[in-house]
Amino acid sequence: MIRLLVLDVDGTMTDGGVYYDATGNEMKKFAIKDGAGLVLARTAGIRVMICTGRQSEAVRRRAADLKITDVYQNVGQKAVFLQAFMAENGYTRAQTAYCGDDLNDLAAMALCGFVACPADAAEEVKARADYICPQRGGEGAVRGAVEKILRSDGRWKAAVEKAFGAAL
Repeated sequence: MIRLLVLDVDGTMTDGGVYYDATGNEMKKFAIKDGAGLVLARTAGIRVMICTGRQSEAVRRRAADLKITDVYQNVGQKAVFLQAFMAENGYTRAQTAYCGDDLNDLAAMALCGFVACPADAAEEVKARADYICPQRGGEGAVRGAVEKILRSDGRWKAAVEKAFGAAL
């Protein structure tokens, strides 16, 4: 059963674009549907981690909005970082899922028992993924991955009922 979900940001939680306003502030577009998916993940007892190679105030802000406390930015070697995190926190391969979109995610993906990617991920990532979400990065792919995880192990209905009070 998945207990830890690791998320890449650019191209996974976002459309991969980097936008700058007139004063040089970076902006990113995040999908509200992904937020709902992450509420469901947490409700089902899954710890959510953001692990990204870049540093961005927009990521920090989005993580705070979603109440994600495991936010790691400027991670140059995601696999090395994730392996240490898993060992420190007692997560096994079978308990860990990863959702990412590009070549810099492949080594970390190899440590995980379940791998998902957006529909527009790199071909090499699609070849490695256990599940290719029908959504593109930044358009609900994270929610798609969460739904696949929760439906696969029977936690979907209870999570939806508990998180949103909706009887399915």
